[in-house]
Amino acid sequence: MPSSRWNLDGQRALVTGASAGIGLAICRELLGLGAQVLMVARDGALLESARAELEDEFPGPEDAVLALPADVTDDEQRAELIDWANDQGGLHILVNNAGGNLTRPTLDYGEDQWRTIFETNLFSAFELCRLAHPLLSKHAASSIVNVGSVSGITHVRSGAPYGMSKAALHQMTRNLAVEWADDGIRVNAVAPWYIRTRRTSGKLADPDYLDDVLLRTPMGRIGEPEEVASAVAFLCLPASSYVTGECIAVDGGFLRYGF
Repeated sequence: MPSSRWNLDGQRALVTGASAGIGLAICRELLGLGAQVLMVARDGALLESARAELEDEFPGPEDAVLALPADVTDDEQRAELIDWANDQGGLHILVNNAGGNLTRPTLDYGEDQWRTIFETNLFSAFELCRLAHPLLSKHAASSIVNVGSVSGITHVRSGAPYGMSKAALHQMTRNLAVEWADDGIRVNAVAPWYIRTRRTSGKLADPDYLDDVLLRTPMGRIGEPEEVASAVAFLCLPASSYVTGECIAVDGGFLRYGF
């Protein structure tokens, strides 16, 4: 099997929410496969620290890993991101990883709170896909990977707006996969369960809650960011060239749990 099917040499990837956790792990995985990575996150200082960390890990061309602070929920900043990617030479891969949550009972949300969840998790990804389309469609084979969640498939004690936004992200993935197949753009998603990140550390620090999570996870452990990143990377590789419209659960068997 040609090794070129298992590397991303010469490809350029834009990754949102790239400064920590799953996003940083995705950047690391794509760099390791030979891609040039454009990192995006809101916190400029944290983003630059992450970029410098990767630059040390992957010494090479000065432009192998670049970073631009931006809020993907802002129209103008989204447009600036795509202009920046174009200035770097175009785009082959878009990873919509930026997201957020606020867990509370449905009746306790203020309108601004649930709308912010949708803006961050769904609308920003939709608009970035649309803005990136002209760049991605210039190539015979490009990829979009959306980071969804098992919350968009089943109830996981999270807030309703989060699950709703991720379910819609999964459906957007299916729709764009069909609509843009003729443009040479594959569109897929991953759906993680609990992954060991800063965002989950608070809940998982509760021993009783952690026990509940592990009891519902056949593999009996919490996932690592690198395990999500490897699934994302596979969906970007030429080796997955006949895969589109899919949502791969990275969940230790959680969604297949039976009794």
